[in-house]
Amino acid sequence: MHQISKDMKYNYEYEIKYQEVDGRKRLRLFNLENYLLEVAGTVADDLGFGIAKLHPMGLTWVLTRLSLEMYDLPTHCERVRFETWIESNAHMLSTRDYRIYSGDKLIGQCKSVWAVLDMQKREIVNCFDNPVFADCVDGEVIDMPRVRMNTIPEPTGAVPHKIVYSDIDYNDHCNSCRYLQAMTDAYLPDYYGKTVRLDINYSKEVMLGDELTTYYLVSPDGVQYQQKNQNGETSCSAKLSIV
Repeated sequence: MHQISKDMKYNYEYEIKYQEVDGRKRLRLFNLENYLLEVAGTVADDLGFGIAKLHPMGLTWVLTRLSLEMYDLPTHCERVRFETWIESNAHMLSTRDYRIYSGDKLIGQCKSVWAVLDMQKREIVNCFDNPVFADCVDGEVIDMPRVRMNTIPEPTGAVPHKIVYSDIDYNDHCNSCRYLQAMTDAYLPDYYGKTVRLDINYSKEVMLGDELTTYYLVSPDGVQYQQKNQNGETSCSAKLSIV
């Protein structure tokens, strides 16, 4: 369910399903990311510039960057509310922020950055001069400074993965959540009961049949990931920090 307030904020509530939690009955991070993407898509559809509008034009939304802080992770059957709004639409990028609640308790916050992709040319395009993007920006800024990703010179480990049917979404490339799933499958630090911060950058899409290798470097405060395709190009990088 959702509603819009006068300050351009939306609220969506979901009940966590059993297939979305791990062995400790806590929501997996890549399933949480899926909820964030679902909310962003629903907002865009409601405002008239979602996939239903863009796909017939040969365009689509793609996630380029996400920063997430979770102070607690919800469990099976828990109802979670996502408050979300558009921070800005500028410089070919749309920034959308979130606060995440369990009841009245704030359990997390997030900043995501999106771009519009020409599906034929596979290039980012600027379409924010379209009148449909007017009067939809709330403007509130969540203070989450960007974390820079460094190349991993000597990884702790490396796990290969071939992009298969179940990885591909309606944009005909690997779904954003699948990168994170491959990372956490490769190595996951014990962050339960602690504040966890995830920063993830998407830099090059991968397609069906591509080889994606997850390199990871373990440190006392978390783990850094770098995913490369079969040509050695970085497709995605991330840092999972434990506070």
